[in-house]
Amino acid sequence: MIVYFCDMQSLLIIGYVWPEPTATAAGSRMLQLIDLFLQENYKIVFACAASFITSAEDLTKLGVETKTIQPNDASFDTFITTLNPSVVLFDRFLMEEQFGWRVAEQCPDAIRLLDSEDLHFLRKARAKAVKKGEALPKGVLFTEEAKRELASIYRCDATLTISTYEMTYLQEVYGVPLYLLWYVPFMVTIETAIKPLYEERKDFVFVGNFIHAPNWDAVLYLKKELWPLLKKALPDTCMHIYGAYPSSKVFQLHSEAERFLVHGRADAVVTVMQQARVNLAPLRFGAGLKGKLIDAMQAQTPFVTTTIGAEGMFGTFDYNQVIADAPEEFVEKAVALYANKSLWETYQQKGLEVLQANFCKEKIAPLFREQFAVLQKELSTYRQQNFVGSMLQHHTLKSYKYLSKWIEEKNKS
Repeated sequence: MIVYFCDMQSLLIIGYVWPEPTATAAGSRMLQLIDLFLQENYKIVFACAASFITSAEDLTKLGVETKTIQPNDASFDTFITTLNPSVVLFDRFLMEEQFGWRVAEQCPDAIRLLDSEDLHFLRKARAKAVKKGEALPKGVLFTEEAKRELASIYRCDATLTISTYEMTYLQEVYGVPLYLLWYVPFMVTIETAIKPLYEERKDFVFVGNFIHAPNWDAVLYLKKELWPLLKKALPDTCMHIYGAYPSSKVFQLHSEAERFLVHGRADAVVTVMQQARVNLAPLRFGAGLKGKLIDAMQAQTPFVTTTIGAEGMFGTFDYNQVIADAPEEFVEKAVALYANKSLWETYQQKGLEVLQANFCKEKIAPLFREQFAVLQKELSTYRQQNFVGSMLQHHTLKSYKYLSKWIEEKNKS
């Protein structure tokens, strides 16, 4: 039986999927946000329309209540009216599109937050560019996806933006006001004791779930273009591939003869990272921050990545020695990092410094709390200055509302 706490501060999270931190960076990110609100003594309900999976986090162990909801169904109106949350957090803009108008109608005083995860339209545009062999798009992208995602950002009171690059991009390219964009990156607790040592590690590793298109592309790129050069330069090494949701086509890449070893899901990412000497992240497209690089720095495993992989990660830290886009240069830098103990130890230490400077939970959480306190106090002022958001609520959401009602009636027949 679910008991709702209507007499105290409460948070409703409308999840795109059930959080799975062992498989996705998005799952880890969601648990970090849940922890932020638990620390403020919020009662949290996590609602999701997706099918539950056994590998998902058991949120009830954290004191979070769970609820299965139905899209395009008026039962959600009854549910949220009874809950009457103080805050609603949409997990990606697709959830705001689906449920945002119902939240605004039934609980107009609830603060509406959007966790963007990454800019979906930017990731898709980059994927199309790579597929066509074109340059990565840098200018204005007047795509349908861009219009939908930007509209969602404006309709919410604040968007939790994970990347400084994307914050700047939204402001400079689309003119999104800064007050709508809150920088809330990955938040980690840092362990500084060095382990394991250079001599205790061997081989290369890649970690990333296979249903995420940038990861699958990176594995294919490794197999076809990078590893043939790397294995020739370092004939005593292996390439280890880990990731959740491996299909048969993934395991078909496994080759003992080529020392390209596909293992499937990693039960403990930090463990497999710490066994390897170098992590490879040859991402050719994507957006947001790369959880695999956060994991590598936490495991104190130096890495080589691309410009896309490095985007928004390092701030003022110089990482040029381990960033490359051309295959030959990528391999050259991977070999240098693998074989040069001094260089390797430099980047092992630098990773800890990046975590401390850019992703330390003890630094980020207080800033979020300060911003949120101001929003709570001045919500009406925030909404008055966001005329575009108010206009979109009035017009654009009508289309989602009546489409949803049409689907609901159709489902009854």
